[in-house]
Amino acid sequence: MIGEAMKATVPWVNTAGIQFKEITATRVVTVLPDNPANHNHVGGAHAAVAFGLAETASGAVALASFSEQMAKATPLVKRSEINYKKVATGDLTAEAVLGRAADEVVAELDGGTRPEFPVNVTIRNAGGETTAEVTVIWTLRPNR
Repeated sequence: MIGEAMKATVPWVNTAGIQFKEITATRVVTVLPDNPANHNHVGGAHAAVAFGLAETASGAVALASFSEQMAKATPLVKRSEINYKKVATGDLTAEAVLGRAADEVVAELDGGTRPEFPVNVTIRNAGGETTAEVTVIWTLRPNR
């Protein structure tokens, strides 16, 4: 359901062709099929495309982890960092993992603060080699 919801609300997810392979409350695996239209000057996925895959996977983790909080808060990206390791060629897989216990985040939200939480993402090529590591810091903004 999370993958379908993201495809319905974030048009770029459909445009890019991102596929959702696994979704749990703390881990999401997405795949971006290779597309020459997304290549950079050295024949790999453009940096923006790789980052988009990682951010999408991290957003799916945020939704899966905090779906019960959506009536009272909106998840938003606060900041992110990406470390490119090698040229990302072929189909790419992004594995996103919640980096903080969800119950701690919910307790902060319920306590009246705007919590932050990291989602750590590893992007791998079809051979399983890490092409990038990403940390996306999310917040839950209370709805007014």
